[in-house]
Amino acid sequence: MIRIILFLLLIALAAAGAAWLADQPGDLVLNWGGLRLTSKQPMYLLGLLIVIAMVAGVILRGLWKIPSHIRRGRRERRHARGRHAITQGLLAIGHGDSSAARAHAEVARRHAGGDPLALLLHAQSAQLDGDRDGAQRAFRAMAERPDTRLLGLRGLFIEAQRADDPVAAVMIAEEALKMSPSSSWASHAVLGFCCAKGDWAGALSIIDNNQAAGLIDKATYRRQRGVLLTARALEFESVDRDLSRASAMEALKLAPTLIPAAVLAAKFESEAHQVRRAMRIVETAWLAQPHPDLADAYSHVRLGDSARQRLVRVETLAAKTPGHIEGALAIARAAIDASEFAKARAALEPLIAAPTQRVALLMAEIERTEHGDSGRARAWTLRAVRALHDPVWTADGYVSDRWRPVSPVTGRLDAFQWQTPVAALPSDKGHAIEPSPFEEAMLAPRRVEPPKEVASEPVDAKPAEPVEAIKPVEVKSLDPATPPLQDNAPLPAAIEADPAPAPVQAEPAPPEPAPPPAAEPAAQAPAPLFRPRADLPKAAPAPIPAVIPIVRAPDDPGVDEDGPVDEFAEQIGPPKAQTGGWRGFLSRLGS
Repeated sequence: MIRIILFLLLIALAAAGAAWLADQPGDLVLNWGGLRLTSKQPMYLLGLLIVIAMVAGVILRGLWKIPSHIRRGRRERRHARGRHAITQGLLAIGHGDSSAARAHAEVARRHAGGDPLALLLHAQSAQLDGDRDGAQRAFRAMAERPDTRLLGLRGLFIEAQRADDPVAAVMIAEEALKMSPSSSWASHAVLGFCCAKGDWAGALSIIDNNQAAGLIDKATYRRQRGVLLTARALEFESVDRDLSRASAMEALKLAPTLIPAAVLAAKFESEAHQVRRAMRIVETAWLAQPHPDLADAYSHVRLGDSARQRLVRVETLAAKTPGHIEGALAIARAAIDASEFAKARAALEPLIAAPTQRVALLMAEIERTEHGDSGRARAWTLRAVRALHDPVWTADGYVSDRWRPVSPVTGRLDAFQWQTPVAALPSDKGHAIEPSPFEEAMLAPRRVEPPKEVASEPVDAKPAEPVEAIKPVEVKSLDPATPPLQDNAPLPAAIEADPAPAPVQAEPAPPEPAPPPAAEPAAQAPAPLFRPRADLPKAAPAPIPAVIPIVRAPDDPGVDEDGPVDEFAEQIGPPKAQTGGWRGFLSRLGS
């Protein structure tokens, strides 16, 4: 609007000046050589002179600017060639043509050496060729320029990471963060370094700067700050209890479902005798994601409770998430501690068909603790080797035995999740370790007790004198409360082929004639808990004493002099039997 008013004022002034000249009296005469111009109206002649002067000025000005126009055209042509080389070079880098990228980089350096994109092209072509020194020189040149300083620092940071120089990388990231607080890569790198060295105050300040710069939203800010406060609370738990408690409580307010924060806060509340508050903390985190640490904290929320009281409390917690595997495992663990083996078996029964490692180990502990059955415990332990993996703390393929605030692979904050590792997920391939018949037999249900049937039939057989000869040993060992047979006892076929019991047959009265083969109970099927041995040939029918279904291992001398034997020690072959008592002493004295 102001320009329009000024333009109108100039036009008015020009018109007023022209009217004033037209009103002036007199003649205007111009003599130049043989030319004589006379005008009664001086204004027209003056206008003609002004036009001629303007044309002459334009011609002279054009002649004066011809060299500058030539230089500018040459510069524009060079710049166009450089831009074309930069474009083609970046395209060559995009499809991986290192030779073409290098050639275009040289052309761009000659024609557009001062262009930031030319420096970037030179650095990336050097990276594509594997020339780290050339790439570092190019990025260092970019870092010295104000317009490309941040890009140069970014390139130097990447090269420091490739050279496995974390100190230089962190220094470069810190410098870039001072220059640009909103740089996400710099804040990420410095945050990971602060967490690695335990500088939780510095890490918290970086999180605050990220939230102020708009790099993260409010929900992410609360979660990340809760993670850092939890890490600080765990580190200072045994050093500064007040700081640890304050950090844990603040972390719980920011992230109520964070499992380590909930466990630590519940522990502090339990120590302060705030049982109801501690239970609410654990229940909130349990409903979000059940975890064994939460179940353990819930069971010990009141100090001094008995194992049965802890079992009742764990059952209450597991009822909040019915059908979840962590609830069943927590009940089984608490039931074993309380010696409630029936409840433990009932809790694990739906999981036995496809057990995880923790399920198999709990079943092995139940078999060992309840019945002292080392065979079934060993079978469950072997089954745990190829069982499905349980969830663990994992981040970026890294499996940890405890929770960590930052991933050691990428430095990402709050990366650890309670889940099954990717490498442990089931596939469509077959098992690397096939189940053995021994394991299948040992894990069979306890419905039949074949050794009692075997022991009942030979008692009625004809060779009754050997039974009376070794009757005291049989009466002492046959107890209905104990298992009828040990899991590592040899097969009847192996006992028939073993010549070791020969001295036992010589002690009693002369045996009666052998019964006919039809009356021999050799056609009966062996006990289903054991497999037939094909490598041991069957001996010919002989008058064998009917007491042979022994109730102790063949290698038991009768007195335990060497202390308890390791239940997982395996025997290489069937040991030789040795008679105990005064008969064994007489047989050894005679030999």
